[in-house]
Amino acid sequence: MKDHTTKKFAYVTALNVVITVAEFIGGFVSGSLSLLSDAVHNLSDVGAIIISFVAHIISNRRSNKRKTFGYDRAETLAAFTNGIILILISIVLFVEAIERFWKPTKISGGIMLIVAIIGLISNVVSMLVMHQGGQQNLNVRSTFMHMLSDALSSVAVVIGAIFIYYWNISWIDPVMTLLVSVFVFHEACEITEKAANVLMESNPDIDLDEVNKIVLSFPEIKNIHHVHVWRYSDRYIMLDAHVNVDADLTAGKFEFLTQQISAKLQELGINHINFQAECERGKNDKMIVNDRNQE
Repeated sequence: MKDHTTKKFAYVTALNVVITVAEFIGGFVSGSLSLLSDAVHNLSDVGAIIISFVAHIISNRRSNKRKTFGYDRAETLAAFTNGIILILISIVLFVEAIERFWKPTKISGGIMLIVAIIGLISNVVSMLVMHQGGQQNLNVRSTFMHMLSDALSSVAVVIGAIFIYYWNISWIDPVMTLLVSVFVFHEACEITEKAANVLMESNPDIDLDEVNKIVLSFPEIKNIHHVHVWRYSDRYIMLDAHVNVDADLTAGKFEFLTQQISAKLQELGINHINFQAECERGKNDKMIVNDRNQE
């Protein structure tokens, strides 16, 4: 438990279990859809946090013969899974809110308000706990987005409870649910897309023209081709390429040259490179080669 991120996951999981139980009870007693939807959302968060928690623990394992790259991508898989879960939840909430317009139910605003305030406070605490480090780690960010969407959902429930308690405006309940579901859907799509890009080994916005310029600025390099650049995890952006050099370039000089190029490429965010030295083969090839056309 020395890992601060591990502690964060443990605290947030325990807190969300308490929130979920309270909101389920309060939702059934008060008859509030937005409160029940918030409880269901929190229940999914408990599962999502556990997924993220387990993935974080797995990601700290060292590489071995079966996982030569290590386990860093376990967190990316968790972020992708959580994103899909959030998308499904937002769709369910949206449909249920629409149905509630045609099938209104009596809501106890007093109970709804008390439980909603408790949920809001708890969700804000959870959100603040997960905030630090959320920008650098996609897995932590996906959990933070769960917490943020929960906090916004709780804000919506509190507003709805106030309108219902003081002015008996019950239609505000499904309206707030609709607004939260749309926000959650948008954020979930963004997280899922980013995680999918990592899993598909997409180019993480690295300017290949700039890569070409940097590499060819070294006179020993005659051409660079078969370039692959991808984000392996939150910590590593990798580049693999073939480079054409003179036949008399020694292994020692090529190693030193690679170190110099690597230092320059770090300015673009690339922190791991692998060059395959060639003399004649591919000297006229472009940076990106469609391998299927080579078959």
